[in-house]
Amino acid sequence: MNEAIRNLEPRSLWNFFADLNAVPRGSKKEARVIEFVKGFGEKRNLETLVDAVGNVIIRKPATPGMEDRTPIVMQSHLDMVHQKNNDTVFDFDTQGIEMMIDGDWVRANGTTLGADNGLGVATIMAILDSNSIAHPALEALFTIDEETGMTGAMGLKGGLLHGKILLNLDTEEDDELGVGCAGGVDVTAQGSYTEVSVGENSIGIKISLKGLQGGHSGMDIHKGLGNANKLMNRILQATCDVFHLSEVHGGSLRNAIPRESLVLGAVDKAEKGAFKRAFETIRQAILDEYKILEPELDISYSEGGIPAKVMDAEAQKVFLQAVYAAHNGVYRMSPAIEGLVEASNNIAKVLVLDGTIKIDCLTRSSVESSKMDVALSLKGAFQLAGYEVTFSGDYPGWAPNRDSSILKVMEGLYEKRHGTKPHVAACHAGLECGILGQNYPGMDMISFGPTIKGAHSPDERASIKSTQKFWEYVLEVLKNIPKA
Repeated sequence: MNEAIRNLEPRSLWNFFADLNAVPRGSKKEARVIEFVKGFGEKRNLETLVDAVGNVIIRKPATPGMEDRTPIVMQSHLDMVHQKNNDTVFDFDTQGIEMMIDGDWVRANGTTLGADNGLGVATIMAILDSNSIAHPALEALFTIDEETGMTGAMGLKGGLLHGKILLNLDTEEDDELGVGCAGGVDVTAQGSYTEVSVGENSIGIKISLKGLQGGHSGMDIHKGLGNANKLMNRILQATCDVFHLSEVHGGSLRNAIPRESLVLGAVDKAEKGAFKRAFETIRQAILDEYKILEPELDISYSEGGIPAKVMDAEAQKVFLQAVYAAHNGVYRMSPAIEGLVEASNNIAKVLVLDGTIKIDCLTRSSVESSKMDVALSLKGAFQLAGYEVTFSGDYPGWAPNRDSSILKVMEGLYEKRHGTKPHVAACHAGLECGILGQNYPGMDMISFGPTIKGAHSPDERASIKSTQKFWEYVLEVLKNIPKA
């Protein structure tokens, strides 16, 4: 399947993308891809270094005639989100991504594609590899662990980079120039409960919710898509008078809207009819609400093995109320930038197992004070339930700069090439620019990229036509970097 990808234009970009996607590169498991990129730079006799946390920096001198231009940094992250369909057999730790062409789209076979941010990485590699592309003095910065904490950007020390302009290639609409982004903080609630024995006349019940679109918990949060954890909580609340909860396995990654949830529990045989009626009522209500947005949503239950233990009834009541009270989705729209989500929360993962409860959330905002307002509202809800709440992975946003010199250059080039103005915007995703700007406060930064849809989900796909458009635009930008 991947060989067809190599024949797409621009060939150099797509070939490096195929090479990259052959290397397993999940967040916090980047050792192999670090070596891959390090070897790439060294093989071309380019100055290459790996910093203390694993970021790779490759330097290439300016091409003849470009020595007087402002030195630049081109930056993308090496890691990718690992998500697959429930029925897809795939080992992200050992297998390369299986790609295919679907009309104008490149997608993967039942998994995430890794175009976020692999197309950015491949673009930079193609430029480093070329002897004919004009560019100023160039530093390629390949960061690690962007998707689960941005620890690569956080660990990058000041003074390592010499460039004055940073081109971040991690935006997912080809007509957009990013000039700002949201910061974020992980909110984790943990609790415990008493387990009790199952009644002798019980039957085991397994409830399954799947088929949701999922997606990026920042870029897609405004779409009103279903969150598997919140929807499953509604089902459990509607059946709580007769259903005794044993296990919950909902969602997987903090930065992905949860697509699936699986619950195990028990019902007394005498209450089976009452459970079925309550289940069917809430099931139909949810399907009706989401039939337009989530046409593939599937909610079902089956009888199976009886669990050894279930949650104490009072603990179950408190747990369901806590998840109900915790905010999910858009919290506030920006009053400064039309259409921009300012603050949001994603209830990303819920795990109930063996007497323990863990709820993982990712809270985002472009305004520090409202980010903490959301986080504290979650803390309040969970602490009322008696859970311990911790904040971690806090990272800053990136404040927009409409006076940016590189923005003005790129706006003009885009309009000249396409006859329309680009969309200059801040995004609700967490880009590394905000973090990098802390240690490099004078750096002029902008983010752009090809059109990618469905990032962080198995529906992730990259437009072939858009990637060609993006590539040509990148080359034009490099030729027009202003003089130092």
